[in-house]
Amino acid sequence: MPPTYTQPIPAAPEPRRKRAGALAAGVVAVSLVAGAGAGVGGAALWTSTHDSGSASATSAEPAVHQGAAPASGSVEEVAAAVLPSVVKIDVSGAQGSGSGSGIILSADGEILTNNHVVEVAGGSGSIEVLFNDGSHASARVLGTDPLTDTAVIKAEGVSGLSPATIGQSSQLRVGQQVVAVGSPFGLQSTVTSGIVSALNRPVNVGTDEQGNATTYPAIQTDAAINPGNSGGPLVDMNGDVVGINSSIKTTGSSESESGSIGLGFAIPIDEVMPIIDQMAKGATPTHAKMGVSVTDVTGGSTQLLQEGAQVGSVTEGSAAAEAGLKAGDVITKVGDNQITSADSLVATIRSYRPGDKVKVTWERDGKEQSAEITLDSDATAS
Repeated sequence: MPPTYTQPIPAAPEPRRKRAGALAAGVVAVSLVAGAGAGVGGAALWTSTHDSGSASATSAEPAVHQGAAPASGSVEEVAAAVLPSVVKIDVSGAQGSGSGSGIILSADGEILTNNHVVEVAGGSGSIEVLFNDGSHASARVLGTDPLTDTAVIKAEGVSGLSPATIGQSSQLRVGQQVVAVGSPFGLQSTVTSGIVSALNRPVNVGTDEQGNATTYPAIQTDAAINPGNSGGPLVDMNGDVVGINSSIKTTGSSESESGSIGLGFAIPIDEVMPIIDQMAKGATPTHAKMGVSVTDVTGGSTQLLQEGAQVGSVTEGSAAAEAGLKAGDVITKVGDNQITSADSLVATIRSYRPGDKVKVTWERDGKEQSAEITLDSDATAS
């Protein structure tokens, strides 16, 4: 049984995913939005309120100056390198329509995006890809993975595309500069920049149809990310993809009120590349699991430990059972990662692969215990 969670953050309206409850931070209500549904409507509103047909006050034409070549390592240079590898994705289905972004993986049209972008199409809808040069093509889904909110699609009848260069999210450091590219509110080929604000931030955007949490150890950035950026790349200053822009915090309580407040989240590329490879080959994605259900530590007068993931149940024969974990234990560390909540544990385990060996630390009756376990695969789940 995969880990559970108790404090979900609301996702944008999605036809097949369960909604999650609201969070409050002080007196300001905040929500986590994962969705591309506002893309098309947002762009239409922007266009209608910014009429480009008004008369000019003068007929004089501005002077044209020859621009200098982009400086090495600049945002301008990164944008020039990355834009040909980023697409806009328009999706329509029985439940509605929307737009998102995607990252070109191969010259013949394999494209990485978010699951919540393509799921709008359902089984009978349409997906159209718009390339940076203005051309377009229809696309079909090669694979989806709701647990990591990723998907791979294939643009039909294309060749000679410019695949993105995949980097290493494990090399990121807090404070380093990054660039986000995508189609916020339908505005294709938009570039924004910022820094890495935090790493390994547990982000929970809801559950799949089986009730499993969509939680990942996110890269937090202050680069502007808005609805429609979903599925686009977060890149380092070498132009290498280090993350998939997927969700934001917003002061609004609904998607119509959502927008960047400098709290954007990207899925780290290292953790999902094995799953992306599986989807591209048409295989069913697999994920690591411990075999426990967990909740946040509730505290209390006799509970000194205030942070961690408290074990609710242990699956017989699982990695956790073989390590000696029992209901009531509080997991505090996995490898070098401090565990502060149920979401923190789920996100951390999702960063590993089935068969990986990892040291798990927990507390029972005030005493610390640890064991090395070999993580199970959900491919063997009944």
